[in-house]
Amino acid sequence: MPLPAMHPAFHDIAKRVNNWGRWGADDEIGTLNLITDEVVRGAAAEVRSGHRVPLSLPLKEDGVQTGLIPGRVNPLHAMVQINQEIFGPGTVACSDDIVTMGLQAATHWDALTHVSHSGVLYNGRPADTVTAHGGARFSGIDKVRHIVSRGVLLDVARTRGTDRLDGGYAVTPEDLEAAEELAGTRVRAGDIVLVRTGQIQAYLAGDKHAYGYPSPGLSIRTPEWFHARDVAAVANDTLTFEIFPPEIEDLWLPVHALDLVEMGMLQGQNWNLEKLSTACGEVGRYTFLLSAMPEPFVGATGTPVAPVAIL
Repeated sequence: MPLPAMHPAFHDIAKRVNNWGRWGADDEIGTLNLITDEVVRGAAAEVRSGHRVPLSLPLKEDGVQTGLIPGRVNPLHAMVQINQEIFGPGTVACSDDIVTMGLQAATHWDALTHVSHSGVLYNGRPADTVTAHGGARFSGIDKVRHIVSRGVLLDVARTRGTDRLDGGYAVTPEDLEAAEELAGTRVRAGDIVLVRTGQIQAYLAGDKHAYGYPSPGLSIRTPEWFHARDVAAVANDTLTFEIFPPEIEDLWLPVHALDLVEMGMLQGQNWNLEKLSTACGEVGRYTFLLSAMPEPFVGATGTPVAPVAIL
């Protein structure tokens, strides 16, 4: 198969993190296989106070999307019934509503089919198995039945002594290890890692354009670190997940391709980690039970999510 016009560094890393066939030729969920019953039992033991911290942004028309990505619209909410007595006068009145939105518009998971490269998806499946009418034939978000595991907050911004990383900052494996040291734990197989940059503060302050660009984010070097630790999934508090503009000129979204296509690891974006950072800092503990259940849209390449960290 001919290689795409991508930097040699991408292909070198891709060979080292590739998980195709690791869980069988028919596998559709990738590194989520690492979240075993034993892992979940251990995650449940992380709950001590029962304090719950929501990590999602509100779903609203004035959301994080700016129109840069065609069709990825912020939630458009409309009422279809307002106090309607559908069973006749004097009966119970109902109100119903509908929403039109991009499934990756706000706080979300990217499914493994969200990106492709070289004409392939995770586990070597053809990219053309994603179609206009059927969506993703394989590895759609509906194949992910549940996401509950131990969460680990790697607070890179706090580790570096700042509230918010600079726009062009690339989070490296060394940053992750420093944040791991601050957290007083070691990331282990089946964990879900949340990487805080502080970037979402720009959006919370009302500047969605500054939130999107330029943005700190994960370096092309980080997939190898996640692969070595057998991380189940990664999410952060940025629009683009990886550093944007990219580290290597004209190499767009390489971390997406390495994580989703090569490794088969879900990514989460637009997670609000500010209150979690405060809560973890107050108790001096950065591990918790994390529930981040996907909405089972059949054939979808992403899903809104309302994750909750339970300390």
